[in-house]
Amino acid sequence: MFRTHTCGELRAADVNQEVTLAGWVQTVRKFGSITFVDLRDRYGITQLLFSEALNAQLDENPLGREFVLQATGKVNERSNKNKNIPTGDVELLVESFTILNKSVTPPFTIQDDTDGEMICA
Repeated sequence: MFRTHTCGELRAADVNQEVTLAGWVQTVRKFGSITFVDLRDRYGITQLLFSEALNAQLDENPLGREFVLQATGKVNERSNKNKNIPTGDVELLVESFTILNKSVTPPFTIQDDTDGEMICA
């Protein structure tokens, strides 16, 4: 199955469910032995949590902005909730992932509130 839920669909009622999400990598934040990824589709954003066990895989196959990713895992209640997004009470504890497509970093940020200004390196 390509995905069981959209990235804007999961809520606190879904905690402990095994789900599969697919979407575009919006941000990657690495904090020592854990990595957070914001996964985006047309319906919303869900935070993914990659544990220390998966960080070795991420080091071998680093994720970039706008990579297309499929992730399977358990829905977990976030300890640090984000009230700015509807899915901010939960995160996906990733058990396995597949990079469906790699992408070169686009010259502009893809988001709802962008001004479309070009980013020059």
